[in-house]
Amino acid sequence: MSKVVIMDHPLIQHKVSRLRSVDTGSKEFRELVREISQLMCFEATRELPLEDYELDTPMGHAVGKRIAGKNLSIVPILRAGLGMVDGMLDLVPTAKVGHIGLYRDPETLQPVEYYCKLPQDITEREFFVLDPMLATGGSAVAAVQFIKEKGAKNINFLCLIAAPEGLKVLQDAHPDVTIYVACLDEKLNDHGYIVPGLGDAGDRLFGTK
Repeated sequence: MSKVVIMDHPLIQHKVSRLRSVDTGSKEFRELVREISQLMCFEATRELPLEDYELDTPMGHAVGKRIAGKNLSIVPILRAGLGMVDGMLDLVPTAKVGHIGLYRDPETLQPVEYYCKLPQDITEREFFVLDPMLATGGSAVAAVQFIKEKGAKNINFLCLIAAPEGLKVLQDAHPDVTIYVACLDEKLNDHGYIVPGLGDAGDRLFGTK
């Protein structure tokens, strides 16, 4: 099964609670999503390999550390995932950014890819797929599958809030993907929204309804 990391850091929990409030407007909502994404990026990149290299400081010679191995790629699921990109780039500014867009077919109710643009050298990269909400899991499963079909082999999924139902769906479909979650909520309601959740993340990010 997928490795699931629930991030219970006090700063994350504090900011997620402010994110949930109906009194939080779009400007503050965007700022909080960016800040939470920064904190999640810090934890999600903990296992990146390092290599030694030699450098000169103002006081002499030293052996430094730098990230080795795979190049990093960030892939937000449009459109809400866009809100998490800047927070990730704040910490990993050299990461390449791809995009994947999905819509739900009204007849089959299955996710359909309408846009996918990924960096080159896919097989050599480690991917971080971003979406603030993991509700039913359908979009997350489809996005990861589309990226795999393009050749990606190392994929992580980051979300701010997850429902147990969606988490299980993603785990079952992609047991090789590590899932990072800021908060695991109670359940989905009859309309597929996470409870207590925070409503529609895309609408709150961009001020639309």
